Amino acid sequence: MKIRNSLRSIRKRHRDNRLVRRKGRVYVINKTQRRFKARQG
Repeated sequence: MKIRNSLRSIRKRHRDNRLVRRKGRVYVINKTQRRFKARQG
């Protein structure tokens, strides 16, 4: 999992990427391509 300042660039890399907020943190998750994971905050 990458920890990034800006998640928008990661989200654009695959069409199934989703931006999710959990417990004050922002995550990028992808159900089909599991390698696209990132966290912010």
